[in-house]
Amino acid sequence: MTVVPNDDRMALICDSCGDTVTAAATVLPDPEVVWTLIAELGWSGSPFATGSHRCPYCSLKEPADAGRAACAGHGPGGIVGIDHLGDVTVVTATGDIDLDSGDTLRAALRHAADMGGDVVVDLSRVHVIDSTGLGVLVRAHRDARDRGARVCLAGPSRFVRTVLHTMRLDGLFPVFDTPAGAVAALSATGRSPAYTRS
Repeated sequence: MTVVPNDDRMALICDSCGDTVTAAATVLPDPEVVWTLIAELGWSGSPFATGSHRCPYCSLKEPADAGRAACAGHGPGGIVGIDHLGDVTVVTATGDIDLDSGDTLRAALRHAADMGGDVVVDLSRVHVIDSTGLGVLVRAHRDARDRGARVCLAGPSRFVRTVLHTMRLDGLFPVFDTPAGAVAALSATGRSPAYTRS
């Protein structure tokens, strides 16, 4: 464990150099989720308390390939693709969905809504989502509901599921393990698909 909670403070320990920083625990209500603290201090690594974390100095001196592997794909978010499959549109996102990439996701979801029908948001390549990203998803859900359609999530990471649960949004979206599973469920029925948990 490289982030150690202690009452209202947390100690971050760099896995590369051993440097330790103690800061106020300004995290989500789940003690395992520490990404807000890590981002505020300019550190890199896992969004969870357990996992690899690096101080700003060690994050900069890592070779580019090692940094990508250590962060497990974290980085600027974007849209990999928008696929129209009959009455379902699949929006595939990648990277971190945050303030910097929220507008990109918003535009893609608006385009998907313009196509009509249900929308599947493939989050299998997304590792971190912040309040901006959550707001975009909630808005897409409301817009879809108003036009009689649904927004489903496919392949959300453990972190994304934890954030959805913590913010009490996990009951808002049907969640599927894969985009293909979501598309099949949406195509097979006109009713809201069953929620799946894994």
